[in-house]
Amino acid sequence: MAQTAFTVRMDSETKKKFDELCKDFGMSANTAFNVFARTVVKQGRIPFSLESEAEIAAQRARDASKLMRRLAAQNGINDMSIDEIDQEIKLFREEKKL
Repeated sequence: MAQTAFTVRMDSETKKKFDELCKDFGMSANTAFNVFARTVVKQGRIPFSLESEAEIAAQRARDASKLMRRLAAQNGINDMSIDEIDQEIKLFREEKKL
């Protein structure tokens, strides 16, 4: 199969770290990109999850909420009103500022 050149632009610090990691993996950056491209073609998708920072933050908030509900139930305080929850949030934020 005929070969063709492919140029990628990235900041120099990212390239340096990428080259170092590829070397640790025992391959060149060129080989790593070829592995990536072949995997995309073979699977018909990007071979890893892509999430926005907003989605990551939302998932962390959902996880924190689940944890708080579980801890509240374990401690017998799962009947707080919205106003009481708001007050707890305000107190937490004030403590965090100190």
